[in-house]
Amino acid sequence: MLHEFVRRPLGPAFISDYDWPIKKFSSNNTLTVAKRLLAVVMLVVVSGCYMPIRFDAEIDINRRGEYSFIFDGYLAKVQLYQDIQAGEVSREEELKQVSLIKDDFERDAAVSDFKYYEKAHFHINYDRSGNLIKVKTMTFFRRNEYILGISFNKNTGQISMLGKSLASDVKARLRASGLDTSGELRIFSDGIVVSHNATTVRPFEKRGPGYKMYTWKIANLLSPTPAFKIQVHSPRQ
Repeated sequence: MLHEFVRRPLGPAFISDYDWPIKKFSSNNTLTVAKRLLAVVMLVVVSGCYMPIRFDAEIDINRRGEYSFIFDGYLAKVQLYQDIQAGEVSREEELKQVSLIKDDFERDAAVSDFKYYEKAHFHINYDRSGNLIKVKTMTFFRRNEYILGISFNKNTGQISMLGKSLASDVKARLRASGLDTSGELRIFSDGIVVSHNATTVRPFEKRGPGYKMYTWKIANLLSPTPAFKIQVHSPRQ
């Protein structure tokens, strides 16, 4: 089904079971094909992943590198959703795959309250904390199912938070398939902020002296990918 889903928007010239007239391409055409092929590859990668649909999330990062991350929201398994929409899986097979997804999430002690709804959509709570200077990285959900990550770079002395970034073509295709995302992310920090693209920023002294709250309002997949960086140590020389 994914093969057909990709073929419709791009046309038959960009799918592997068609002959590509490579000898007739100019360098510009070759570059165009390469970009479109990359979009196809990106969509294939995303199809195997989980996608946030509606959520509320909070991150607390202090200048000592201590963090907490809380996520309360709905996710979708993209490939399973597409297969259900295309009528390519039975209800029995759907529930078998949901059981595997549930087992996958419940292996992580940070996950609680897994509830399945319909069409590959489910709800979870996620709560993890630690010290980034010690552990170096925190990835939600995991490295091969990346949605959001926080990491410490010992060379720069900086802690960075970055959401998963998708190509604009991929976002458009996901939205056309009926998948989109919305929600709010808040970061509380007393660190020296190097850069951010938050929607709003305001003091939040109730968390402690020097604390500010950085808020991202995510309207849909076309909203900017959240990014945030603070200085916690002096850079290594």
